[in-house]
Amino acid sequence: MQVAKNSVHEVEFTGYTSEGLGVARLDGLVVFVPGVIRGERWKIRLEKVGKTVAWGRGTTLLHPSLDRRPLDCPHASLCGGCQYRHMSYEEELRAKRQKVDDALQRVGGLELSVSAILGAEHPERYRNKVQFPVSAGKKGPRVGFFRFGSHDVVDVKDCLLQPKEAGQAAEVLRRWMNRRRIPAYDEARHCGLVRHLFLRFASSGILCCLVVNAPEGERLPWEHELVWGLRSIPGLTGLTVNFNTAKTNVILGEKYRLLFGQDWLEDTLCNLTFRISAPSFYQVNHDQCQVLYRKAAELAGLTGTETVLDLYCGAGTIALTMAGQAGRVIGAEIVPEAIEDAKANAARNAVSNAEFFCGDAGAIARKLAEEGTRPDVICVDPPRKGLSSDVIDAAVRMAPKRIVYVSCNPATLARDLKIFAGQGYAAREAVAVDMFPRTAHVETVCLLTPSERPNPQTA
Repeated sequence: MQVAKNSVHEVEFTGYTSEGLGVARLDGLVVFVPGVIRGERWKIRLEKVGKTVAWGRGTTLLHPSLDRRPLDCPHASLCGGCQYRHMSYEEELRAKRQKVDDALQRVGGLELSVSAILGAEHPERYRNKVQFPVSAGKKGPRVGFFRFGSHDVVDVKDCLLQPKEAGQAAEVLRRWMNRRRIPAYDEARHCGLVRHLFLRFASSGILCCLVVNAPEGERLPWEHELVWGLRSIPGLTGLTVNFNTAKTNVILGEKYRLLFGQDWLEDTLCNLTFRISAPSFYQVNHDQCQVLYRKAAELAGLTGTETVLDLYCGAGTIALTMAGQAGRVIGAEIVPEAIEDAKANAARNAVSNAEFFCGDAGAIARKLAEEGTRPDVICVDPPRKGLSSDVIDAAVRMAPKRIVYVSCNPATLARDLKIFAGQGYAAREAVAVDMFPRTAHVETVCLLTPSERPNPQTA
């Protein structure tokens, strides 16, 4: 059997990678193929062959899984967004649960499995934040998503993960750019005007933000036409321009100009009202966010007297949802706009036992520790890269009774749990929450307590 590029083989898939690719074994190689389901047999064509791994594409499905579903999105084969749209939601949840288990045990070296995975009641049109990259195409501007593994934009008319109004806004932008010959941003040459279309959705309405490669404050050509076009979208309450002239993959620049309405939204979450602006961190799935925060509060074991430190607090959502069950909450976040939102959110909800500080999470944690602050509970919800060593060191130095770790990346979560274990904090329970249906991403909330203490869930 010749195992080489373009050779065709028959294989059976036994699992998934963390990115949602199917895994099979062939003559000593581990083979990765998209769009397959474990238990299926396929004929595959190898596209890249290394010493121990290979990548391929399915050519003929020989034995389909009972969990296979027809693709219901015309963009699914091109767009890299939905890794699990070809399977039942039940199989998707099984795959995600296994993903977290694999990370905990293989990366973290822990004897811990996910106790439950909490699936979404509504796995479609759940995203309340939309980021459309814009590029030039042969038939006009493309407004959509990057093709998997590239920066080639797939023009998307309607995404099933997002509200229909997002597609309507994208179409208004396409027509305006075509009619007035507005150039799309060229990433390679760093020229052109329109970089991204950014939208947020909340219970109060829709906030639209156009990201442009232009100096701060510059007027857009024919901008009144764009404003009137976007104002036709039901629910639009605000339209801003964001100026980003940096050679970077970061979407938003630092400066904004308001074109219409207001530059913020209000959303009701866990019976509280939150004001969010374009750069604020806010979970993208409203319903599942409530499931996640309630589980985090449950693991925190609050009785009404505890001091809670919330690192990476964003607009204050976790801190404020816990405030009613705690004696005092402290939030820390490096984004100034988010901290201003958090302070305003506390005032809006008449929460008097919360305070917020702007700065690096590690620096603030160290400062609080040096001042003698001893929180009973520390909650962390870091970005995908996980916690830095100084944050972990500062958290351990504060000696909390419980640490609640919320993570969007099982691999960095497992890495950090292993470090915590080496410093005297053991992971007691892990619960997966499907915040991102149809994609390979999954959220996890984990409880840690000092190693010498009995497990508070069973004590």
